[in-house]
Amino acid sequence: MVSNFNSKGYTHIEQVFKPDFISELRIEFDRIVDQLKASDENINARWGSKLTQNIEDDESVVIHTHNVQSYSAIMLNMVQNKRLLDLAEKLIGPDIILHHTKLFLKPPIKGSAFPLHQDWSYFPTEKNSMIAAVIYLSQSTEEMGCIRVVSGSHLLGKLDRSDGHSHISAIHDKYHLDKAKPIVAEPGDITFFHCCTVHGSMPNISDQSRKSILIQLYSGDDKIIDGNQHSNVQLALRGFNYHATRHIAGDIKS
Repeated sequence: MVSNFNSKGYTHIEQVFKPDFISELRIEFDRIVDQLKASDENINARWGSKLTQNIEDDESVVIHTHNVQSYSAIMLNMVQNKRLLDLAEKLIGPDIILHHTKLFLKPPIKGSAFPLHQDWSYFPTEKNSMIAAVIYLSQSTEEMGCIRVVSGSHLLGKLDRSDGHSHISAIHDKYHLDKAKPIVAEPGDITFFHCCTVHGSMPNISDQSRKSILIQLYSGDDKIIDGNQHSNVQLALRGFNYHATRHIAGDIKS
């Protein structure tokens, strides 16, 4: 697992979560989606990038929210799951900090594509320890627009403007989304990938919804780079947060 992650920038682990727990999570996932649909918020997080305009139409959709643990105690249990954290510890060490979670629902037929990008550009850290863990609550096939990764691309390091909104030659002249390696997954699987791993996804053109939860984690001895505006929960899931402050912890009293 670790050698695979270090050499390829990702690793895929099958059946981390048992079917009964996945069934619970799927029920909570659907409840959250129903609640989102009933709100007046814009819940379509379609990328809308020029990089994918030729492979999806203007009405493509991906339903999204941050921080599923704020909706559901069962989702919080998932984030704190021992098997998940044991695997994460092998990759980033004993101090594990939750940065944020995301819910992604790619609906049938019109599920959005994600352009090739690097995650680090949205939430950089000083020691580059940020990783993603993708929890699959449904099948994720090529037809369903599964995640695609460029193996070994984390070795490129941090590339400027790699947020998926701009064409940069180091990524988009060299790699192509439809040629990147598809990560075909079953419910209960987890894919971990490095924050510099180039990845994206094709549209969901199947008749099934693709359901996943993404968890962003980093080491407690790492530090978020100042000026980043992305939401950052900074919940210590294991070990210690060596860069926590009174301000970060939410104590705003004088």
